[in-house]
Amino acid sequence: MGLNKVEEYSLVLPGGFTSPIDVDIVPSPSIFLSALGAVGLTAYFGLQDAGQPKAGETVLVSGAAGAVGSMVGQIAKIKGCRAVGIAGGAEKCRRLIEDYGFDAAVDYRGKDIDTLTKEIGEAAPDGVDIIFENVGGDILDAGLMNLNEYSRVILCGLISEYNTEPKGARNLWQTIVKQTTVKGFLIRDYAPRFSEGGAEVAGWIADGKVRFDEHIDSGIENSFEVFMKLFSGQNTGKLILDVSPD
Repeated sequence: MGLNKVEEYSLVLPGGFTSPIDVDIVPSPSIFLSALGAVGLTAYFGLQDAGQPKAGETVLVSGAAGAVGSMVGQIAKIKGCRAVGIAGGAEKCRRLIEDYGFDAAVDYRGKDIDTLTKEIGEAAPDGVDIIFENVGGDILDAGLMNLNEYSRVILCGLISEYNTEPKGARNLWQTIVKQTTVKGFLIRDYAPRFSEGGAEVAGWIADGKVRFDEHIDSGIENSFEVFMKLFSGQNTGKLILDVSPD
């Protein structure tokens, strides 16, 4: 397993993100790209180390139906928190509650900041203690208007602004009013601790506490089309491209 290009095989040196895996201990090697890979570990370390959740707090997750977001919500529940997810469309919101155990879901589609702010407030009546941000833009702005004092905002991704003119966070002033800690998060700094996080996530999976979904497409010739699903929300679960020979 390593951080390589989209190619049929890679020649790499040991060290860094490159590590051997034992595919015999899992039903599918793809799990090392989802729950036991950077996705699951981003959720694990991003929420626990950066967010420092405490039982009884409310965690708001944007992009909650995605591979990272769905794991964050489930880990929040394991830690005794209320989990509120933001996703696009009724079906994804249904999955957040029924499949991933979120306490509430907010559908962002077709809504302005004021409406989103109101609906987040209704889903998190005691305010938001942790925002795990994957989207940015209007969704982040609406979340910021529901912060509690001494809250934490974990910036894991801002995918809504990658291919457009960035809007910036116009309600960032709320972090001053609420004395909020804002932290950017990259999983790379946690590479030395991957075995630690992987062991705990594997235990949760074995105990039935965590569910994960994978969306697997095949064929290296489909790389571009598959990659673009990340920006349209077409994938349901961790997006994986299988480039192995037929």
